[in-house]
Amino acid sequence: MPRPTLCAPLAAAVIGLAALLSPTMADALDAETRAEAIAVRETAMQGSQAYRIVESLTTEIGPRLGGSPDYARAVVWAEAKLKALGFDRVWTQPLTMPLWTRRHERARVLGAHEQALLITALGHSVGTHGPLRGDVIELADIDALKAITDDSLHGKIVFLSHDMVRARDGSGYSKASSGRGDGPAEASKRGAVAFLLRSAGTDGHRFPHTGNTKFPDGVTPIPAAALSNPDADQIERLLDRGPVEVELDIDVGVVGEVVTHNVIGEIRGRKRPDEIVLLGAHLDSWDLGTGAIDDGAGIGITFAAGAQIAAMKTRPDRSIRVVAFAAEEVGLYGAKAYADAAQLDGSAAGHLIGFESDFGAGRIYRIQAGVRPDGWDDLSPMTELLRPLGIVEERRGGGPGADIGPLRDLGVAWLSLSQDGTDYFDYHHTADDTLDKIDPLALDQQIAAYATMAWLLANGSVDLRPPPPKKP
Repeated sequence: MPRPTLCAPLAAAVIGLAALLSPTMADALDAETRAEAIAVRETAMQGSQAYRIVESLTTEIGPRLGGSPDYARAVVWAEAKLKALGFDRVWTQPLTMPLWTRRHERARVLGAHEQALLITALGHSVGTHGPLRGDVIELADIDALKAITDDSLHGKIVFLSHDMVRARDGSGYSKASSGRGDGPAEASKRGAVAFLLRSAGTDGHRFPHTGNTKFPDGVTPIPAAALSNPDADQIERLLDRGPVEVELDIDVGVVGEVVTHNVIGEIRGRKRPDEIVLLGAHLDSWDLGTGAIDDGAGIGITFAAGAQIAAMKTRPDRSIRVVAFAAEEVGLYGAKAYADAAQLDGSAAGHLIGFESDFGAGRIYRIQAGVRPDGWDDLSPMTELLRPLGIVEERRGGGPGADIGPLRDLGVAWLSLSQDGTDYFDYHHTADDTLDKIDPLALDQQIAAYATMAWLLANGSVDLRPPPPKKP
């Protein structure tokens, strides 16, 4: 693909925009960089490769649980795809992780109202070793569970019934996922034999939402599963009628350690190649759907954004690196390994800023950042170029995203391009996470934003990293 060029109408628009730029913006960005960034943005909006990339991943690979043979096929796919897209250098980064597998999961209500329930085991749950029966004790949320100090849960199956709140920014997920992440361990501490959770999701369909849980050292793991929202409603109605006994038959668990890989593609900087602007997404998915919105879309967005820059005749001043992280869903193993390796080889000092795509395929509506106190003075001239995409600044709040978190902890600055997640948690971590949920036009808007910001950051001279914390 030739380097994007400015057609006559677009060139006129660039000239008009330049006349309106604030002095701050004019100082921060030279005219050539601005014009190139606008060309990148407008080219993406005319149609990108992102949808084809997601279609390829979800069709040719499908589900790809971290560490599994399916994920190993995804690594081969990603390495080949990045090479085909024109990245200057492509390589894999090995890491070791425990392999958790799902074999079967069944549940049913016993007694006078006997009926099947739809569940999915949580990541890092243990199995029941045959059918396990217990009376169900309903608690409103994780706080109610933590408040239990007597032995009333001993021998019981704990059921957390918290109903996740729908929100554009996904803010309801924090409380819902805390029940999933911490609930099984808290139930085990109080003598429960198993744990059930109303799915951390906003849909009304019989698709249970999986997700990871954890058992700290010294806490006995117990079987843990999520109910679909309609099945959780059914349990609540049955409990209104009297005691409920449930039988669980779950066969899951860790089967050993495996070597897996991050996949990395780099567009080499022509002036300061050791300074890195990083775009990330996670290559793995849960094993229920095909991982289209979580996080096939992120792979498509970051790969296509990098490819658009790779197709330009001029390389950026700084290197742009795209990382397909391994095993995010089951414990951030790829992100932690990447940050550890960067710290070990000294390249962490060259990582200036990172941003990731891991919130589905909705349109981006705002940008947030973790930068030095006066960093927005330099960042705002860049974000002005996102306004035609419907993206506005929000200078408070936000976070770096899960896979950028370990780099943030090393002092790397971060951006967050917030996507509309109004319906994201209808499909998140379910068998219904499939390609039909993705709008190609929305992907193009996201490519435009990611590629524009990557180009601007890689051609600027500013360092947005926060100062290191003061030592006590």
